[in-house]
Amino acid sequence: MVNYLVVILCAIGAVAFFAIALSITLMVKGHHIESEISTNPNMKKLGIKCAVQETREDIAAENCETDTLCTGNCAGCDIDHSTAK
Repeated sequence: MVNYLVVILCAIGAVAFFAIALSITLMVKGHHIESEISTNPNMKKLGIKCAVQETREDIAAENCETDTLCTGNCAGCDIDHSTAK
């Protein structure tokens, strides 16, 4: 019984530590961490692109410029040109 309590308390402590660390990061930087490939300026500067965008460039999709779903945002691009849900 005591071992389970120690494991649960360690798990709660770890989650609390990471939540506090993310909060401090948000307060210091003043904005959320940019984890989306297409909106992160450092990834753009390095030339890193999402897989969907690279695939479309590789197969030279003719409708990518006029397609409203292909905005360079990985969350909005879909390779099948289906409508967003």
